[in-house]
Amino acid sequence: QVQLVESGGGLVQAGGSLRLSCAASGSIFSINAMGWYRRAPGKQRELVADITWGGKTNYADSLKGRFTISRDPAKNTVYLQMNSLKPEDTAVYYCNANIRSWAFQDYDYWGQGTQVTVSS
Repeated sequence: QVQLVESGGGLVQAGGSLRLSCAASGSIFSINAMGWYRRAPGKQRELVADITWGGKTNYADSLKGRFTISRDPAKNTVYLQMNSLKPEDTAVYYCNANIRSWAFQDYDYWGQGTQVTVSS
């Protein structure tokens, strides 16, 4: 059993910043990668950024330079620093984790989502 707990969402004015956190807990042998996805109203879910536990990052092209993903292996936690926020960043942000179990099987897990609202 693995749980992902997200925090840090909220309401912010355009140009402001937020930092999202996601902590994984439970039956974890190792973490392969964690990432952030978002779903805006009326749109499909899209990748924001992800990071392997070795530290390799991947960003949506449109967000590169404003958003930074990082991880703390000691805490099984991934962060998303969001700067220069725009109204179009408004979405529900979901944490994702690809985790290896003690049975050596890999599984995807999802957080419950945290709302980010950027006002103009």
